[in-house]
Amino acid sequence: MKRLTHVLVGLVALCFTQLLLAQGAIEITRGTDKATPIAVVPFGWQGSAPLPEDMADITANDLRNSGMFAPIPRGNMLSYPTRDSEINARDWRMIGADYVVVGQVSATGADAFSLTYSLYNVVREQVVLARSISGTRTQLRDIAHHLSDEVFKELTGIQGAFNTKLLYVAAERFSVDNTRYTLQRSDYDGARAVTLLQSREPILSPSYSPDGERIAYVSFESRRPEIYIHYIRTGRRERISSFEGLNGAPSWSPDGTRLAFVLSRDGNPEIYVMDLASKQLRRVTNHFAIDTEPTWMGNDTLVFTSDRGGRPQIYKQNLSSGNTERLTFVGNYNANAKLSVDGRTMVMVHRQEGYRNFQIATQDLERGNLRVLTETSLDESPTVSPNGVMLIYATRQQGRGVLMLVSTNGRARSVIPTQFNDLRVPSWSPYLP
Repeated sequence: MKRLTHVLVGLVALCFTQLLLAQGAIEITRGTDKATPIAVVPFGWQGSAPLPEDMADITANDLRNSGMFAPIPRGNMLSYPTRDSEINARDWRMIGADYVVVGQVSATGADAFSLTYSLYNVVREQVVLARSISGTRTQLRDIAHHLSDEVFKELTGIQGAFNTKLLYVAAERFSVDNTRYTLQRSDYDGARAVTLLQSREPILSPSYSPDGERIAYVSFESRRPEIYIHYIRTGRRERISSFEGLNGAPSWSPDGTRLAFVLSRDGNPEIYVMDLASKQLRRVTNHFAIDTEPTWMGNDTLVFTSDRGGRPQIYKQNLSSGNTERLTFVGNYNANAKLSVDGRTMVMVHRQEGYRNFQIATQDLERGNLRVLTETSLDESPTVSPNGVMLIYATRQQGRGVLMLVSTNGRARSVIPTQFNDLRVPSWSPYLP
């Protein structure tokens, strides 16, 4: 990590670092309302060998991660029905469950399976959702995440985001001068990680395209920062920007036709937008201050970090009119903003007045309310789920660089499990087909 930090300091000394690390315990502020108690009963299975995935456990963890549900421990369950006809509402009322999920897995072929599931309302004593879904052995986790999405949408009215993917960079240090950086792609919860790219030089700022088929990122493979686009299906790479100085922080427009990024080609870090079809480049900002970390708010507005007010704060600029407006006023440092898909919630790295700690905070862009979610000391690189319900950020825990998943209501938190000891710059995918 020190090597990467030194590289960045030398090359982008004027920019606000995205690699701030910390040590200490994670503390999440708690919401005032309780999460809805729900029981996800172990699914029935009559096969001779256990299934390779505990699909009910995956579903329970998904719902817990949203911060909106509190799955009931299996040890507290009084019965274990696998079909809705076997549910005794009294059993579940006694342990405080509002809803029950039951399911039955069946083998439909040599490598084919079907899950029939039901969602039961304990108060009303009725089934509110009953469906089936099929897949192969390698798709059992996908089936479980799909079930979670269906239950979540049925009970909240919000589209689930459990069948999405996560990008992050893992650094493996073998010696002082030998570190391998890999771009990893996994399920949103860290499972089934695969390596998309590896390099002996740092990889930064991975960002999914809106269709989920491409990734933009910064590579130091030529010993200076350059922006590439990686095509996930084929592995083909395309170099997009290799100007003198800084090439950094790529961000896709919502329609996927343009890329915003930071260049210092004219001597000062400024925001530029490139039309990917024509490669035509347009300078967006023109200020003596540092402008960096662009992200899109619709197809005609960019949100970015700037110290034009004296300290790093978040601004937005309309691309058509050029009008610029400051968005953050609470705290003496706000940077690296990410937006939920509906544009209502902004997540950022935040520092309060009088404090040295960098934390992750959310701001309601309609009401202006700001809420600090973490209390560690240098959290970084927040990324938001497509439905705005969860976020993932990088921090430090027991000497390891880890990724933390927290619900935006502050009720749930968990460490993303991986085999690596140094993780950074996560990026959440859009909804995938």
